[in-house]
Amino acid sequence: MPTPPNPKIYHITHLDNLPQIVDTVLWSDAERINRGLACTVVGMSEIKRRRLEELEVHCHPGTTVGQYVPFYFCPRSVMLYLLHRGNSPGLTYQGGQRPILHLEADLLATVDWATASGRRWAFSKGNAGAYYTRFFNECDQLDVLDWDLIPQTDWRDPDVKEAKQSEFLLENSFPWHLVERVGVIDNQIAQAASALVDGANHQPPVEVVRKWYY
Repeated sequence: MPTPPNPKIYHITHLDNLPQIVDTVLWSDAERINRGLACTVVGMSEIKRRRLEELEVHCHPGTTVGQYVPFYFCPRSVMLYLLHRGNSPGLTYQGGQRPILHLEADLLATVDWATASGRRWAFSKGNAGAYYTRFFNECDQLDVLDWDLIPQTDWRDPDVKEAKQSEFLLENSFPWHLVERVGVIDNQIAQAASALVDGANHQPPVEVVRKWYY
């Protein structure tokens, strides 16, 4: 299946982190640590360490996955399921999926901004937290992704699971103005997120998109 004409990318984060993102930018783990920023971390500690210290983005030698802000190419990710279940080894977060937000952006608009800003970007074919993953940094290479598998909601097939874990990566930080929509699980979370977005220079719509959740 060829690359969709208007692909979107999705970053998941906790509601508690939204004020900082709205006021500044969405930081990579490396930048967040360097700046001593506090946040609600929802990832697995060992995988985050590996992404910071061991996993090189080979198309940009000398950089690691943890130096980039990660996005999936679909909502309702495998990682969100792990947060929902809350029983995976190495996962200290136990708050479930309800306060998790999806920040949706346009892939090609993001690449255009990165190019104009001199910011490096890449994408992985499969799980960017794995040692075997291949990375790419050209738009004409997007066809290597399994676009027919990425949006599937049943990922018991290992090939589907691997495809859904492909990531888009933007170096250092992701600007808030590129977020086109905030997807949430229910009206109460929507109200809380909307209150945090109100008054910002950029105010993307906050929408309840229940199908993005388990």
